[in-house]
Amino acid sequence: MKPKQPVRIIHADNHIAAVNKAAGIAVSGDRWDESRERLDKLLGSFYNSPIFIVHRLDRDTSGLMVFAKDNDTHRYLSKAFESREVEKIYYAVVHGRPAWAETDCDLALVPDGDKLHRTIVDKYRGKKSLTGFRLLFSAGAYSVVEARPATGRTHQIRAHLSSLGHPVVCDPLYGFRHSPKPVFLSSFKKGWRGDPLDEKPLLDRLGLHAAALTIPYPPGAEDKLSLQAPFPRDMAALVKQMEKAAGGIEPFPVEGGLPLALRVLQSFLDKPEKE
Repeated sequence: MKPKQPVRIIHADNHIAAVNKAAGIAVSGDRWDESRERLDKLLGSFYNSPIFIVHRLDRDTSGLMVFAKDNDTHRYLSKAFESREVEKIYYAVVHGRPAWAETDCDLALVPDGDKLHRTIVDKYRGKKSLTGFRLLFSAGAYSVVEARPATGRTHQIRAHLSSLGHPVVCDPLYGFRHSPKPVFLSSFKKGWRGDPLDEKPLLDRLGLHAAALTIPYPPGAEDKLSLQAPFPRDMAALVKQMEKAAGGIEPFPVEGGLPLALRVLQSFLDKPEKE
């Protein structure tokens, strides 16, 4: 038995539950509307037991989350995230074609720093923040990038990408003025001949997906648990069309073949989330 959308279970045992969260659902209570659906209560209802939040994703970000089922596991995993023992991989569709193949962004961030409750860059008041980015490929005026956040600030990836001049598509907070607009095939496919009045968007929500986690688990062992969350169908469709428009994925040279990011990305395109 599986809980219905907006969440699918990726892995579960006596101590943790790893799920693929759909975009549009909050992890915990909404400060403005406590009646809105929330992931922790949804899972708690499904398991008929308390569920403990270990880390968070933005409401509009899809992808992988791990929850603890007991206090001891909650403390253990929370400490692992705080001490940067957890490896995190995100994929984002962004505006523009970055000039870099790889870059690290270490701009200090202040959560809830302006009237729009955005995370802002502030080198004096901000908290130390670090995200590693890798360009995977570009199509037209869009690109697919991998993000590896080393810290866990609110909206960190979105704020860092915006500061680099490549905001996530359809981002109403950190994007260009036109960013909230949906992404259409006609906007990057050369020679598109469809009817613009009938064209449906490939993506009309934030183009950010939490794809993979590697956590030190179980406690006390040297083993690590690697988890992956398939792309939602809308984001998979967009990235596939971008790949076709780009003439296939052509990454920058890496010794030993494709980098892990591209191998994982390709597997997500082959097996997107089923409805």
